[in-house]
Amino acid sequence: MLFSLFFANSAACEEPLERYLFVSLIQDPHVFSSRNEITKLIDLAKKMRVKVLFVQIYRANVAMFKSEVGDSSLYETYRANLSEDPFKLLIKKAHRAGIEVHAWLNLLSLSNNKDAKLLKKYGLGILTRNKKEKKTIEDYKIDSQYFLEPGDLRVRAELSGVVREILSAYPDLDGIQFDYIRYPDKDPDYGYTEMNMERFKDATGNESVDGKSPEWLDWKRKQVNEFLEILVKQARSIRPYIKVSATACAPYCRAYLEAFQDWPFWLNSGLVDFVTLMSYSSDPKDFKKEVSEAKKMAGDLEKVKIGIGAYKFINSPDVFARELELCRESGARSCAVFHYGSLLEDHRLMNLLIDDDI
Repeated sequence: MLFSLFFANSAACEEPLERYLFVSLIQDPHVFSSRNEITKLIDLAKKMRVKVLFVQIYRANVAMFKSEVGDSSLYETYRANLSEDPFKLLIKKAHRAGIEVHAWLNLLSLSNNKDAKLLKKYGLGILTRNKKEKKTIEDYKIDSQYFLEPGDLRVRAELSGVVREILSAYPDLDGIQFDYIRYPDKDPDYGYTEMNMERFKDATGNESVDGKSPEWLDWKRKQVNEFLEILVKQARSIRPYIKVSATACAPYCRAYLEAFQDWPFWLNSGLVDFVTLMSYSSDPKDFKKEVSEAKKMAGDLEKVKIGIGAYKFINSPDVFARELELCRESGARSCAVFHYGSLLEDHRLMNLLIDDDI
């Protein structure tokens, strides 16, 4: 029933939602591991009427391209197996199928990679932190991840270099999506690195940092904005017309007050072309509320791609279908499914996106 509601081609149903699909580095087997896996992705994406693939090529300081900033060892293995650059091959095959490819970059999270090249180069001082005493690297872990400090000038320079490496290497790339442009939102009292506090004191004239003061909270939000501005400026300097986007936390209170993301500003200022709202609630009521809130904050959903967490609906295809339906009812033009590996794990989710009548 839900399937027919979502895909009904009637006067009540306007144009079909544009489909965007995330392709993760952490799925097994990885898409880049063989020519067959790349071909399978493109064939299935075409059947699902996917318009854009967000392909993860940078995560946890691991680079699926030739990089001086990230660890490229896995990329080199896959490149040797294919006898060519796997990402270039994927872009070529996607374009032949009429599908855009956007590089998806997880930037400020190192996941649990305590051996990251950036940590070896700069030490633990580039990790954001709270005020608690730190004795080992494990003490820096937040929600099972290590987070880089967005106010650290070294972090900004290195990750801007990642953007330069990618856009220089892949001139046929259609877009670039910046993910993890934020502070950690679990117990959100971070930012107390030596460099960040020194910069705050120099900028404000304050001799100390009050973690609850509006001045400090605004400073952290400014660091996130400035970091994104640097990335976008780097991208535009190389490819002026490339599509630039960023992921946005939901609900909005989480984004603004905990992750220190002011994503409506990103849109309204023209900093990015669109945002992908990570509305990954498994409860359709909460999902509907988050999408409605985003519509109010943005004015409309023209430049907001609604993310749907398929990974939460393995063995619950009816709920996945309901959220797809709610996305359409909201007036959104696009939905972004997270992620391809989950569709492979439960083909019923994939089948909801395949219909010959659309």
